[in-house]
Amino acid sequence: MTQKKKTIPNFKSREEEAKFFDTHDMADYQHEFKTVKVKFAKNLSEGITIRFDKPTLEKLRELAHEKGLGPTTLARMWLLEKLQAHRA
Repeated sequence: MTQKKKTIPNFKSREEEAKFFDTHDMADYQHEFKTVKVKFAKNLSEGITIRFDKPTLEKLRELAHEKGLGPTTLARMWLLEKLQAHRA
């Protein structure tokens, strides 16, 4: 007998998604995942200081928190994405 592959449902929130994966085995849904290539920066030895007004910094922190990231990580990701798009 052929077993039907399970599909990941659509979620209304991250909390709903987290509860789902807390109670389900991701291995059952492995066929739905795609392998991605990831590059990690080595030795981020140089930095810059960027100053924001309070509301902008609060919004950056809020958005970063929603994504489970720190604000500097999110800002760095956005800058790298913008630079990559500019090169294209």
